[in-house]
Amino acid sequence: MVKSMREFVEKMPKAELHVHFEGLMQPETVLALAEKHDMWDSLPGRTLEDLKDWFVFSDFEKFIDVYVVISDLLRDAEDFELLSYACGADMAKQGIVYREITFTPYTHTHYLEKDLTIEMMLDGIRRGAARAKDEFGVVIRWVFDIPRNIGYLMGSRDVYDPMPSMMTLDYAVKGMKDGVVALGLGGNEATSPPAPFAHAFVKAKELGLKSAPHAGETAGAESVRDAVELLLADRIGHGVRAIEDEDLLAILIERQIPLEVNPTSNICLNVFPEMEAHPFRQLDEMGVFVTVNSDDPPLFNTNLVNEYMVLHEVFGYDEAGLARIARRAFEACFAEDDLKAQMLRGFDAWVAETLA
Repeated sequence: MVKSMREFVEKMPKAELHVHFEGLMQPETVLALAEKHDMWDSLPGRTLEDLKDWFVFSDFEKFIDVYVVISDLLRDAEDFELLSYACGADMAKQGIVYREITFTPYTHTHYLEKDLTIEMMLDGIRRGAARAKDEFGVVIRWVFDIPRNIGYLMGSRDVYDPMPSMMTLDYAVKGMKDGVVALGLGGNEATSPPAPFAHAFVKAKELGLKSAPHAGETAGAESVRDAVELLLADRIGHGVRAIEDEDLLAILIERQIPLEVNPTSNICLNVFPEMEAHPFRQLDEMGVFVTVNSDDPPLFNTNLVNEYMVLHEVFGYDEAGLARIARRAFEACFAEDDLKAQMLRGFDAWVAETLA
């Protein structure tokens, strides 16, 4: 028996499909890693209050600046294990039983100056995820994403470097035995269109990986269309600006390509001016396959429970409506068939008992 909507959401078994590894780092972990590696110069201060002020974003560029600093704090395999395990502990607190975490390994091996190899990072995330499963019963899978802005030389929209794409694909293939399920594409779409990355996604799908690029966040509907047609997207990270193109919406509805929607992130990064203007419910009622996610929770002062509460408080979803959206995340996940079927059976049993 649940006594409130928040308790219902907290207890409801949940899957999360769009959340970034580095963006899961809580302020306490930021401070601990800065202390461990003596990297205080990169931070605005040494207190939680300093970080709280720093985590206020006015645009996507400021967000990326902070994100890079946080990423640089991860310096050895133990750091990656620590953050992976912390992710599992967070899942347990929120009732998240399954998560697909987006991770950008190329940033750590080539963009930032540190002595890390893909083997070290895979070792760390493997051990952290295993500890989390043993202790909390949660399952973590991974989406390795290409940093699209590094793929364009010196910020040019015209000069493309294939190395970040192919290195990330190589990393993803090496990690398949450790739970890597898809290739992604992240960063600022406005300066880095998706077309040149198509070769990597075609190859990824040939090798058994799914395609889950970001699109339709900092660029409009055309970016989503290119993700579908050129990157062969099985799911779209964000995708909300598809609302700008009726023909594209018809394609998404016909093919039931899931969107990984992140309402609070969209408001924080000025994709929409206010939550009331967000098209989540409109997309849902049109028949678009929408899921709800938290993107970079500490950076946006949110979590997955809060995102479901937004659906209730702003868009008017009741328990049955929230359960329908939650089930879609399990349906859209890239888990192996037997695990997906098991999670869906558990979810349906919980809903049937709770809403009886």
